[in-house]
Amino acid sequence: MPAVMEVRSEQVAREDLVMFVNACFSCTGQREFYGDARGQSVSIEFLHQYILGNYRRLYARTLAAGINHFNQAQIVLNLLASGSPASLEDRVEEGALIAATLRALPPPRAFRVLESLRARHINNRRSRAIVREYLAGRADLAFDAVKYRSKLRAAVVHGHVKLPGELGPFLIHGWKKRTYTQPLLEAFRQAHFTQEAVYALPYTVAEGLAMKHNIPRDVFLQRIEPRLTAAERLRLQESAAREAGRAPTVDLERAPLTKLALYVLALKPEERRERRDVLHTALEKAAARVLGRAPVPLGRVAAVLDNSYSASGSLEKRRRPLGVALAAHYLLSAASRDYRAFWTCPVEDAVQVSARGQTDIATPLLEALAWGAELVVIVSDGYDNDPPKAVAELTRVFRAKLDPVRRTALVHVNPVFDAEEYAPRSFGTAVPTVGVRDAEDLPTVLGFARFAEGAAPLSELEDYLSARVRGLLERDARRRQRDAAPVELAPAEEGEG
Repeated sequence: MPAVMEVRSEQVAREDLVMFVNACFSCTGQREFYGDARGQSVSIEFLHQYILGNYRRLYARTLAAGINHFNQAQIVLNLLASGSPASLEDRVEEGALIAATLRALPPPRAFRVLESLRARHINNRRSRAIVREYLAGRADLAFDAVKYRSKLRAAVVHGHVKLPGELGPFLIHGWKKRTYTQPLLEAFRQAHFTQEAVYALPYTVAEGLAMKHNIPRDVFLQRIEPRLTAAERLRLQESAAREAGRAPTVDLERAPLTKLALYVLALKPEERRERRDVLHTALEKAAARVLGRAPVPLGRVAAVLDNSYSASGSLEKRRRPLGVALAAHYLLSAASRDYRAFWTCPVEDAVQVSARGQTDIATPLLEALAWGAELVVIVSDGYDNDPPKAVAELTRVFRAKLDPVRRTALVHVNPVFDAEEYAPRSFGTAVPTVGVRDAEDLPTVLGFARFAEGAAPLSELEDYLSARVRGLLERDARRRQRDAAPVELAPAEEGEG
C-alpha cells in the first residue's frame, strides 16, 4: 500500500507541474476571445500560490522552462515575498535564477517587477540585494532614469540603493533642478521648455512632452522616427496610419517572427497583396532566425491551423491566436523535411489568411492524417464547435483502432489559456496539449509535449527542469562576462531614500 501511495503522489505532482508549466506558457492575465481578464488573473494566481506552497524548488526552476515574461515576473515576486528557502543549496540556486531571470526580462517588465516590490511591501534583505545587483548590471542607468523614472525611483527608494552622480537628484527633482551635466538628463530638463529637446528623448517619454507642447502628431512621428525601437515601430503601425496617415518604416529583416506575423495581419488585404513577396520572404527569414537559435529538425509534418473567427482574439490580444498560427506555419515549414498546412477555412496564400467562420478542426485533421504525416501539430484555441467534440472522438478512434503503436505523433499547441480549466483547453486525452505565447516557443514546447502526454515520470520532468536551469545560468554567466557591469552601487545610508 505505501508503494501505491507513493506512485500516486508522484503522478499527482507530475500532473500539477505539467498543468502549471502549460499555464505559464500561455496565460498573460489578459482578456481572451472566450474569457475575461479577471478570470484569467484569478486562475493563474491560484496556480502560482498552489505550486509555490507545495513544490517550491520546482516552482523556482520553472523560471528556466521557457515560460512567458508575465509568469516569470510573477514567480520572481512570489519567491522574493516568501523569504529564502531553508536549504543553502536551494537558496543559492533560487537567488541565481531570480537574478538571471530579471536580467533576461525586457527592461520595462523588469522595472515593473522592481516597482511591484514596493506595492507588495516586499523589502527583505534578499530583495534589496537583488535590486542592487540588477541596477549595477544596467549598461546605461541615465537612459533608464529618463525612460523608467517612476519605476526606478520606486525601486531605489524602497531598496535603499544609492545611485552615483546626478542620478539620485534627477530621480527626486527631475526637470525642476536648474541644470545637469549628463546630456540625456539635461535634454529631459530642457524638453519641458523647448520643443527641439523633445527629439533627443526616448519615444515613450517624448510622446507625453510632445502633447504638452502641442506638437502635431504627424510632425512628431516624422521627427522622432530615428529614435523608435523595432518593437515601437511595429506597435505604431495601426495607430500612426489611422491618426496621421503615415506609419513609421518597419525593419522586416529584424522583426521577431510572431510580431512580424501580427504586423502582416494588421495590414489591409490590398496592401498584403501588393507586398506579398516581400512579406513572405520576411516571414521565411524570421523563421530561419528562430531555428538558427533553437534548431528543431523535423520529418514529414502536417500543421492543422485554426483560422476560425475566434482566432481574431480580443481587444487586448488582437489577432494573436491567428498570428501564432501564421508564424507557426512558417516555422514548421522551415523546420520540416516535408510539410503541408491544413487551415480550418482553406486559404490559397498564407499571407492573405484571415479569421472567419466556425471552428471545424476535424476535417483538416482527417486530411492531415490521410496525407501520412509523421507529426501532426494542431494550432488552435481548443474550441471545436463544428461539430462539437469531433476532434476528441476522432483522435480517440485513431489511437485505439488505426494507430495503436503511435507511428504518428499528435500535438495540440494552444496560445489561449482557459481560466475555468486552469490550463489551455484540450481536445481530449488522445492529444497532448501544450501552451504557447509566441510561435518562437514551439522548439521548447515540442520537447515538453512528452510530459503533457503523461508517459514520462516525475523524475524525468525534474531532470528536464534541472537541465534547463543549468542552461539558463550558463547563458547568463556568458552574458555577464561579455557585458561587464559598469556601475558600482551601495546601500543608502540609514535615513536616505
